[in-house]
Amino acid sequence: MLCAAAIAIAYDGLHDRLGKADVGVVLGNKVEPNGQPSLDLATRLDEAGDLYRQGYFPTVIVSGGVGPGAYDEPAAMRTYLVRQGVPDAAIVLDRAGVNTRATAVDTARWMRARGLSRVLVISQFYHMARSRLAFERCGVRTIYSGHGRRFSTRDVFGLGRDTVGYVVYWLTDHGCGGST
Repeated sequence: MLCAAAIAIAYDGLHDRLGKADVGVVLGNKVEPNGQPSLDLATRLDEAGDLYRQGYFPTVIVSGGVGPGAYDEPAAMRTYLVRQGVPDAAIVLDRAGVNTRATAVDTARWMRARGLSRVLVISQFYHMARSRLAFERCGVRTIYSGHGRRFSTRDVFGLGRDTVGYVVYWLTDHGCGGST
């Protein structure tokens, strides 16, 4: 059963759902000790930059955490996007987006405050189904998705983790609160 779910999640995530959105959201990932985005995060940011330049959204939210002694994920993401030609004024930092649900909560709140309803979520392919579910549970009506174009052996672990995570979200999370 989990194997079939993993195949469905992979297939779904590899097929982008692109559409004009009010905002694009890049979910965070590891930042190297030198402040550079990891390869996975860089591919997410590359995808966000490409989609921004193609006019899919006017604003990009970069979401991630800031831990003690850790690098500021959103700041590193902003720096990377600015170097890619995305105007600093078009980038919003979400430093409370420490996990998928927190990013969905923060983004949904930010969108509601501005009367917005369409988001384009950017992450790795295996993370798309769970990300869309989190945003849906937080009341976002229209959810598009795009994935980073890098593939590695780590994706097998990520696919397994997100398959279980999706099932847990689907069974237990019926609102926009909590963690994970």
